[in-house]
Amino acid sequence: MRNLDTLSMSFGAILRNKLRSILTLVGIVAGVASIISVMTAIAVVQSTMEKEMSVLGAQVFQVQKWPAGGFHGAEEHRRAMKRPPLTIENADAIREQVETVDLVGCELWDFGFVAQYKDVATNANVSMCGGTPEYPPNNTHYVGLGRNISQMDVKGSRSVAVIGYGIAQKLFPFVDPIGKTIRVDGRKYQVIGVFDEKKSAFGSAFDNYVLVPITTFLGTYGMTSRDGFPRTVNITVRAKTPELTRDAIEGTRQVLRRERGVKANEEDNFDFFSSESLITEFNRLTVGIKIAAFVIGIVALIVAGIGIMNIMLVSVTERTKEIGIRKSLGAQPRYILMQFLMEAVILCNIGGVVGVLAGFGLGNVVTLFTSFDINVPIHWAFIGLAFCSAVGIAFGLLPAIRASRLNPIDALRYE
Repeated sequence: MRNLDTLSMSFGAILRNKLRSILTLVGIVAGVASIISVMTAIAVVQSTMEKEMSVLGAQVFQVQKWPAGGFHGAEEHRRAMKRPPLTIENADAIREQVETVDLVGCELWDFGFVAQYKDVATNANVSMCGGTPEYPPNNTHYVGLGRNISQMDVKGSRSVAVIGYGIAQKLFPFVDPIGKTIRVDGRKYQVIGVFDEKKSAFGSAFDNYVLVPITTFLGTYGMTSRDGFPRTVNITVRAKTPELTRDAIEGTRQVLRRERGVKANEEDNFDFFSSESLITEFNRLTVGIKIAAFVIGIVALIVAGIGIMNIMLVSVTERTKEIGIRKSLGAQPRYILMQFLMEAVILCNIGGVVGVLAGFGLGNVVTLFTSFDINVPIHWAFIGLAFCSAVGIAFGLLPAIRASRLNPIDALRYE
């Protein structure tokens, strides 16, 4: 008997029992859909997060006081609190001593301000950044209108500002903002530039801040935050080429350890992060969710497999006479086994295909209500169908063996 004939007979048997086949498929669909929907939802969020986290250039990394992945326990938080703040002098040392870098920038941040022009004001959610001219290239957020802050602005502590696109749209909907004077936290700044629009799926944070010279920021707010804690400088460093990034990080580490008096047997009292490290941290945090979804889906598939085995055993009993006739006409046991095994695999994969499609749809529901991009992780479709085939073989094997071993004489006499 040819494989094509076996396949045709398997499909025929499934179609003859439509209701039974549909009821059998429910468990398979539920199991596969549960895995695929969760994995798809994570892929949707992950791809968006990766795009959002790629705010630093490909060869840019940041040095900061706080751990890049957040605090993993109270003890780590206490250790981080004891670290001395990073300073502008630390940035100067990197710029002067590390040969593999070409841009070193400094940033100081504060949050919760109101920006105002005449009678128009924003909400109290504007961020203030005191920075250096390296800010736009190191953060891949460029000035689209006007100019960037300059070294002269920094040296002169000038009251000038580059404002976010969202702030410009709010305060200057019909007016060229360049040269106008705004107030931020009650203090006057002349607008010299507007950043390009940089949309975010999580809000408009990229378009809702004001960049001023770091010396102007320090002259206004000092090195102590409003809650009484010392401010720490975020240092952005760009390697000369992407290939030199690791060398630049290591060179920066050595300079900072020396400048900050870290002994040979002590750990770094600062942390590095880059777009790559942020993405890696996010992936680490989602591992538990992926494992949980996978386990739930596997349990559902096993339960569905048991149901398929029961249905196939019933099918063997109902078709005993048919099996006897085929054997009496010369059908070999392996063809009988192959037919029933193929029925189980086909049944599982039909459910798998429906489950994959349902999972992709459910996983992308979030994109209907957000700015997230649709994502279809095709590799999970193949993984899901592979598991369906495995379930079909594992749970269809016993009924198939039982059918292949039936005695043709006893089978023909079966009523």
